[in-house]
Amino acid sequence: MSEIKQKILFVNSEIYPYLPESDIADIGRYLPQGVQERKREIRSFMPRYGMINERKNQLHEVIRLSGMNLIISDVDRPLIIKVASISSARMQVYFIDNEDYFKRRQTFFDEDGKFFADNDERAIFFARGVLETVKKLRWAPDIIHCHGWISHLVPVYLKKAYRDDPIFSTSKIVLSLYGDTPHEDFDSAFAEKACFGPVSRADIPFLEKPDGINLALTAVQYSDGVILGAENIDREIIQYCQSTGLPLCGYDKASFEDGSYVDKYCDFYDKL
Repeated sequence: MSEIKQKILFVNSEIYPYLPESDIADIGRYLPQGVQERKREIRSFMPRYGMINERKNQLHEVIRLSGMNLIISDVDRPLIIKVASISSARMQVYFIDNEDYFKRRQTFFDEDGKFFADNDERAIFFARGVLETVKKLRWAPDIIHCHGWISHLVPVYLKKAYRDDPIFSTSKIVLSLYGDTPHEDFDSAFAEKACFGPVSRADIPFLEKPDGINLALTAVQYSDGVILGAENIDREIIQYCQSTGLPLCGYDKASFEDGSYVDKYCDFYDKL
């Protein structure tokens, strides 16, 4: 086993109890706690969706981290950082917020079940927002563990736009895959909008066909290891993972039921 990876950054699309229980939300809640109980440092991030009751969950803005603007599609978008605590787990959760992208009271589909037209921009904003906030925290993660499709641009940006930043110079990307891959197409200009700094369209060829599967393949392309976190992952994604030769941790239902997956994941981190 290699040197123990002590600082783990979790980038989540969902965390219970801020969103209802699901495969991703439960992992987002209990994996960081388990990792922290094993004497490692953790930070957790998720989007601040509009249905999250700020008063009930005691969210408050972190002024020293907020105030930056991210340019998406030639528009300045204010980046607001909020934080809340899960007291029973003794852990904090950071929330990426922006009124245009995350005020609405649904996650990815409107009340009529239509995929939001700007979900591509929301993924761009979330990924860049997380990495910029971690820079401001001056906290250098050994592992960045991504959960949920809205986190899938984090590997690209880490490896291409932030690779020379000393905060991320030794960071490894672990990608957990679930059955949340969108079946809908993203905006046709997704690849163009995702370009940032040194990231060019040539770096994200899968996004020339901007759908959920190709976004997942893009994330795999820039990851250092992949974990299968559910049974219902699209076969095309699994086959691509296998073809890359990346370290791959298979789905183990029993380990989720008895909690042993936490040790399994920690071992996976340490071997990267």
